[in-house]
Amino acid sequence: MNVRTIIDKRNLPSRHVTEGPARAPHRSYLYAMGLTREQIHQPLVGVASCWNEAAPCNISLMRQAQVVKKGVAAANGTPREFCTITVTDGIAMGHEGMKASLASREVIADSVELTMRGHAYDALIGLAGCDKSLPGMMMAMLRLNVPSIFIYGGSILPGSYRGQPVTVQDLFEAVGKHSVGAMSDDDLDELEQVACPSAGACGAQFTANTMATVSEAIGLALPYSAGAPAPYEIRDKFCMAAGEQVMDLVARNIRPREIVTRKALENAATVVAASGGSTNAALHLPAMAHEAGIKFDLFDVAEIFKRTPYIADLKPGGRYVAKDMFEAGGIPLLMKTLLEHGFLHGDCLTVTGRTIAENLASVKWNPHQDVVRPANDPITATGGVVGLQGNLAPDGAIVKVAGLKNLKFTGPARCFDGEEACFEAVTKRAYEDGEVLVIRYEGPKGGPGMREMLSTTAALYGQGKGDKVALITDGRFSGATRGFCIGHVGPEAAVGGPIGLIRDGDIITIDAIEGTLDVALSDEELAARKAEWKPRPSPVGSGAIWKFAQAVGPAREGAVTHPGGAAETTCYADI
Repeated sequence: MNVRTIIDKRNLPSRHVTEGPARAPHRSYLYAMGLTREQIHQPLVGVASCWNEAAPCNISLMRQAQVVKKGVAAANGTPREFCTITVTDGIAMGHEGMKASLASREVIADSVELTMRGHAYDALIGLAGCDKSLPGMMMAMLRLNVPSIFIYGGSILPGSYRGQPVTVQDLFEAVGKHSVGAMSDDDLDELEQVACPSAGACGAQFTANTMATVSEAIGLALPYSAGAPAPYEIRDKFCMAAGEQVMDLVARNIRPREIVTRKALENAATVVAASGGSTNAALHLPAMAHEAGIKFDLFDVAEIFKRTPYIADLKPGGRYVAKDMFEAGGIPLLMKTLLEHGFLHGDCLTVTGRTIAENLASVKWNPHQDVVRPANDPITATGGVVGLQGNLAPDGAIVKVAGLKNLKFTGPARCFDGEEACFEAVTKRAYEDGEVLVIRYEGPKGGPGMREMLSTTAALYGQGKGDKVALITDGRFSGATRGFCIGHVGPEAAVGGPIGLIRDGDIITIDAIEGTLDVALSDEELAARKAEWKPRPSPVGSGAIWKFAQAVGPAREGAVTHPGGAAETTCYADI
């Protein structure tokens, strides 16, 4: 069909800049960029990408955006390309740059919103490739609520080190090996030159690929599109199809908030647990729900995690990377077995205009692969990620258990106020087996920015101590983290949470079977320490990170910075 004949521009936001005599000055700007009269009076589609030269996860996005634009034009829409920022965690990791990471999620959502609002675009296709850019782009879609499709830029290919496949995770852990003399300077130099051989985001089920899996399961991305690696030319077919499909969504007025419902959020949490995904999803899913005006916090996510089987044997806890799962059958293969065994809601709408069940109807099980197990024959019956709560974490915490041998740990606390102090102790091996390392004042407000701790956890693993110590923090962990590492502990230390009250030697017990995180202190002792506690001054006094710290809420609710869809008075899509 010719969608142009059924789209009434009088009901679209772009009428405010393209229709009527009063908009002649506005149209002159569009003519100045080479648009024709016909193009000006078609629906205007924002094509937003997080392209930059900061990291390989973003480097292919501009090329893919050009194909998206062809798809929009082929379906009688007028694409308008623009870019937003990205902070890439792999480069920001282990230093002050990581304070910018979570704040960048908000800047991405805000900047896409402002560009769309300012120019009155009618629909949005968002391309993203790195940890915070994926949720940030999907948050913008839900906030604006115009017809939207999400496109993941694709994963990186695995490297090859002396005949063995490697990822950047191996490199972070190599730093730990190097620190104890188990790897030479030359070997480390060789590994760093081959670990990341192509464009694309980190290749295992770290945060980027976890949120890419979410994008299909939640219904905002076309089936299979999130699995194809960045260098694969098949990505062009997905980009072309997305450009054409968004015009069908405009014609049918199918909007993101019709797609991202409570059931869809449960589907998203299900695929995270089933794939042993990143704990960061427990931060981003509540933030996305917040944009849609849906209450869905850390405990809601954890409830889904608790009842979901872990079935995808993916790194960092397993054997395979995203490329392997795509070639085994992609995210639809994972979703199909979950649907067949009652773990997914099949009636959720998607950007295809069909339901999850309809999208998966023709997907057949691939018996010639062992990347994904049938949902009734899981790797473990419990999901790969578990929520925790107790007197040390009244507002919850999160741990990835995929690949862990032991799910309980008890030991004395060794406390550090900030990641650098802990990393220095680990580097110097100034800790004992059996201890629980506590990194605090790294939460959303206290950091500020809720830094990830991959440098520290990878160094521990590289030293062979991944199962000898535990680590808890009010900050976050990278999707590449493995070992007994608990993040998102709330309330955070900066607001007087219990993690800020414990002292060296206090006995901490972590139980990922029962879902508890406790310190062996009475309520009276914790209250007495709280009375003595004094807030620490913020390490920043101005700038973007200061602004983030003033507005940001607790990790339990997604570390969001504005009231969200529930407080909305006018939806942009209805202006």
